[in-house]
Amino acid sequence: MNRRDALRLSCALFAATLACAFPARAQTKIPVVTTFSILGDLAAQVAGERAQVSALVGPGADAHVYSPTPGDAKTLAGARLIIVNGLGFEGWIDRLVKSANSKARIVVATKGVKPLRASGQDSHGHGHSHGAVDPHAWQSVANVKLYVANIREGLIAVDPDGRAAYEANAAAYLAQLDALEAEIKAAVAKIPPERRKLITTHEAFGYFEAAYGVRFIAPQGVSTEGGASAQDVARIIRQIRQEKATAVFAENVSDPRLSARIAQETGAKLGGALYSDQLSPPSGPAGTYIDMVRHNIRELTRALAD
Repeated sequence: MNRRDALRLSCALFAATLACAFPARAQTKIPVVTTFSILGDLAAQVAGERAQVSALVGPGADAHVYSPTPGDAKTLAGARLIIVNGLGFEGWIDRLVKSANSKARIVVATKGVKPLRASGQDSHGHGHSHGAVDPHAWQSVANVKLYVANIREGLIAVDPDGRAAYEANAAAYLAQLDALEAEIKAAVAKIPPERRKLITTHEAFGYFEAAYGVRFIAPQGVSTEGGASAQDVARIIRQIRQEKATAVFAENVSDPRLSARIAQETGAKLGGALYSDQLSPPSGPAGTYIDMVRHNIRELTRALAD
């Protein structure tokens, strides 16, 4: 072995010794907390492997009627970034952040969204109101692109070293959203214009209606809390006849006899479940935001198209 080779071997052995004595420290993931499952998915798409994202209101749970727990305050206290929808959607979040004494940066995902006016009814019939503004802005993919941009900037603010990763992740996800919006428009285009009208007991699709031209009508006085009563069904039938709607998405009509009555008396098609304010569990049909939108448009197309 010549002197040069011996020197290289010595350097390699020295470097290996240092690596064993001082192992590389695993990167600590940024703790990010979102208020509900849809935001959780969007944040995870942008954050990638650099952050640990959790949602206070998980899949299958309703953020409207959520009651925060002491554990939620502890979660917020340990967060570096908190992502909220805004527009009055989470009426409980300000009190929770205050009680947690959180020092986290707060991102309002709807920053830059042009809000729509809410209807005069209490949203969803849950006995609460969002006020004058409709907060369900994620029902428009164009709005979700703003959500993604706001989340990206929030992550960069608390983790500047991750800028390149966050920008790359956001760009890749925005491309997926572009494709998703093209899918929606192509699907709606196949529905005859005169059939783009439906009855739903969820009042959460105003932004979808404004963006894609499908009219959602919610019968006055029908509650989505629990199963629909015979009186609720009578209101639905009356609304279908009045509006000449071709389909009804009444997820709270669990009694098959009532569903049959609606179909028999109106001739309207009965649609499946639409996801509005929450994702399904991961094993369900709406485990991510993109899956949720695709599921909804499939259900709409099935019910409204000839």
